[in-house]
Amino acid sequence: MSFAQLTSRESLRDIENCLVAFSDKLYHSGINKPIPKSTLADANESRDWRIYADYAQCLIRRARPLSFDDPEFRLDMDNMVYALDSTTIDLCLSMFPWAKFRKAKGAVKMHTLLDLRGSIPIYINITTGSVHDVNILDTMPIEPGSYYIMDKGYTDFKRLYQKITTQNAFFVTRAKDNLSHTVVEHFEVDKNTGVLEDKLISLDGFYTSKKYPETLRIVTYEDFSDGTLYNFMTNDFTLEAITIAELYRDRWKIELFFYDKHIIMQSRSKTTSDYQHVINSTSHFNFA
Repeated sequence: MSFAQLTSRESLRDIENCLVAFSDKLYHSGINKPIPKSTLADANESRDWRIYADYAQCLIRRARPLSFDDPEFRLDMDNMVYALDSTTIDLCLSMFPWAKFRKAKGAVKMHTLLDLRGSIPIYINITTGSVHDVNILDTMPIEPGSYYIMDKGYTDFKRLYQKITTQNAFFVTRAKDNLSHTVVEHFEVDKNTGVLEDKLISLDGFYTSKKYPETLRIVTYEDFSDGTLYNFMTNDFTLEAITIAELYRDRWKIELFFYDKHIIMQSRSKTTSDYQHVINSTSHFNFA
């Protein structure tokens, strides 16, 4: 299976044909002869998936220290910074009836927590496609002092408070347009950086204020390339406002991770132009 992943094989027959084509060189890998697809299918069905999970964790533990000085991580901070997102992998519902997504469509979701230094996944949870993204906060590991960057789909104030804030960790997300709040204090900003406003707020809603009883911070940033305004919400009150915006910008690395590592099962709907679109999105100061 490792051979299949590294060589981008698309089926058991493809693996078999490839092994046959290189049968004279298989002994270098400790394989005596080509393996028929029936043997591969039996091994796939009976082998415990935790073997691969443990092996992946071993590789991750060895790789993360090597990427701590990642030159592509441009922010001057020692805290661990993670991006949280998910990707949907379409499946045939008749072949995978357990993968409930829509009435006539099957899918699974791969919820991923990515270390932005080195773009290394440290946590992956695969669920049926019908599971909402925000539910993953219930099982995701939280490290005190770390920053978790996520889009507005993960805005659940009860979970953000209980799972992140009370664990002395920090989150950066986008505030929803209809967020009801009261401004507690305004901070000075340097508008030349694109930051238009930096304010301390409290939530107004009766239930919302009970779910998140503490103050929050909203940083308003303007993308000079197209004039779009973004409101970033965080529970951090020490970083500079422009750093909050830069943190969210780095969230795009997880989108590149999904494409570059072919995590989306090499879906035929994901073309080269789709990949280039993601690259172009990160070349400007754009936010999703």
